[in-house]
Amino acid sequence: MSTIPDQLSSMRQSLEAESGTHAVIARQAIVDENRGVFGYELFDRSMAVDAHTAESDAALLFNALSFSDTEALVGKKLVFINCTLDSLAGGHLELVHPDKVVLEVPPVIGGAVEEIEARALLLEELRKRGFRFAFNHTVLTRGYASWRALASFVKLDMVALKPDMVLPFVRFAQANTTAQLIAEKVETAEQHKLLASYGIKLFQGYWFAKPSVVKAQQIRPSQATILQLINLVRKQATTAEIEELLKKDPALSFNLLRFINSSGFGLSCEITSFRHAVMILGLKKLFRWAALLMTTSRNSGSDQAVGQTAVVRGRLMELLAAELLSPEECDNAFVVGVFSLLDTMLGVPLEKALESVALPQPVLDALLHRQGVFAPFLELTEACESGNDEVFARTANALHLSNKQVNWAHLQALAWAESLTAEG
Repeated sequence: MSTIPDQLSSMRQSLEAESGTHAVIARQAIVDENRGVFGYELFDRSMAVDAHTAESDAALLFNALSFSDTEALVGKKLVFINCTLDSLAGGHLELVHPDKVVLEVPPVIGGAVEEIEARALLLEELRKRGFRFAFNHTVLTRGYASWRALASFVKLDMVALKPDMVLPFVRFAQANTTAQLIAEKVETAEQHKLLASYGIKLFQGYWFAKPSVVKAQQIRPSQATILQLINLVRKQATTAEIEELLKKDPALSFNLLRFINSSGFGLSCEITSFRHAVMILGLKKLFRWAALLMTTSRNSGSDQAVGQTAVVRGRLMELLAAELLSPEECDNAFVVGVFSLLDTMLGVPLEKALESVALPQPVLDALLHRQGVFAPFLELTEACESGNDEVFARTANALHLSNKQVNWAHLQALAWAESLTAEG
């Protein structure tokens, strides 16, 4: 019987000629005191440097696991991924084994104490799920005590810090945190020797290793096929039914097998069949994986813009509903938002597009008749998008949501959607 690596190699060869584009991912080693590789920080190099954003770094985690040869990229080492503060609430983290990933979290712009404390609550939840955090030296300054308690790593930037400030930061960190210190942007032997004398044991920089580039073929299934998978999951189809779809679509099954066998997913054994993959992942995570795959499988141009808008709508509706509805209803609010542009995405009337997707009646009522519990959330979301102040005021008032609540949720939704975008 052929193994999963054999199956992946065969699939790649048969698919990549006609359906792939390249992802260019750079990695830089973080080494220990003996110069052994401790982990890798990943960077997206698929785009021009001047187009690179922090949000695109957050998307890298999902893309690296789904579209890249992860074993060649990072092996069994820790993966350090840059995140935006807003992307930390994204569903892509549900698909990652936390033991394998360190989230590099930036400081709050402006350092407002209220926002630092508010973000600490989300960080604490992620820490309970097993994620570890790396913060920069800002976490050692006043106001960040709640974050310091959650730090697994503190990165000291040798370019940003003045030489005479390094030792005070090191001593403060050693006395007030349990975090491991990482000296980054170390470029000379003298720097390394001095930092080691301070007790630092992890290093990153050109003195040890310049970023190396890995080009990976991205093989993207069609959105129509992904919608079929979402349809089956929403109907709570049997494993056999889902397996049948995977067997019919090599691109979809290729991505699923490669994802679930990646080091980031954290399994200790190899998955040897589609059926096993579906059983291991479970319907909830399979739905989330398919939804994220849909956002990263868009074409360029107008199709990409529509897909991006749909994702923003879904996330915004989910966030607004969280103020008033149950978690299950929030999931359905997400579906309403994402599927509200299904007619444009598929090029058919919405009613016909929805015939192929099994959805709860309240979701259909909102999409087709603008009625029911989700209808005002959809109307408010569209008002945010279009800038219709009259509709915005009326619907926000009806839902007892303040302008500040809605605007903040909109900003979060935009940031989250951006973090899922696969630039290529």
